[in-house]
Amino acid sequence: MKSVQQSLGLASPPVAIAFLPGVPAGLDRWSGGVVPAGCAFWRAAMQGRTFFTLPEDHYNCAVGSHTHAIPLPADRAGELEQTVGFMVANQYLEMKEVPGIPVLAASPAAIAYGPVEQTAFAPDVVVVAATPGQAMILYEAALRAGAGNALTNTLGRPGCAALPLTAQGGSAVLSFGCKGNRTFVGLPDSEMYFVVPGKAWPAVAEQVGVIGEANAAMSDYYSEKASLFKVI
Repeated sequence: MKSVQQSLGLASPPVAIAFLPGVPAGLDRWSGGVVPAGCAFWRAAMQGRTFFTLPEDHYNCAVGSHTHAIPLPADRAGELEQTVGFMVANQYLEMKEVPGIPVLAASPAAIAYGPVEQTAFAPDVVVVAATPGQAMILYEAALRAGAGNALTNTLGRPGCAALPLTAQGGSAVLSFGCKGNRTFVGLPDSEMYFVVPGKAWPAVAEQVGVIGEANAAMSDYYSEKASLFKVI
């Protein structure tokens, strides 16, 4: 059976992420050095690495720490206010938006990452970097699997806020990412994120092949129909 990456022709594998109450057994701790933000771990998982991180590995992004319910240490506690203040001053963000940013309900003791097809842990969310056409099929597959809504929640900044929104809402979320996320992940302008609840991933993955074949049939149908009309 083809993987979702193979079926959709994704540039990188879907990433499994789990928010854990303790340090997981059987996984290696992140050993790639200090990173600028937690979303940099998405990139490492897209490159095939499976590992776990501790809260302190996320401190360098105050906003990401906030969405992941990770309190900053006392000597860095002012960084969130400073970062948000900079964003507001540069009209990147309005202060009234801040209370609406999704946040995890509980602080994780560890966070695990890895390609979804290779992980041994149960994910809370699965993040897929996809083109709009690929995201369309994922959206339709999520609807068919009962893991999505016709009016899907859509987020922009911060990109990492899609994780708590998906984990706690139990429904797929579309995220355009944000400038920081796109910088640290290396996400091209041609891609966005489709985030699926971890428990629903097997059902969504199963439907991807079915929906893909259905769309291929419709493509042939529409192409034949288009050939009957003059293209303006």
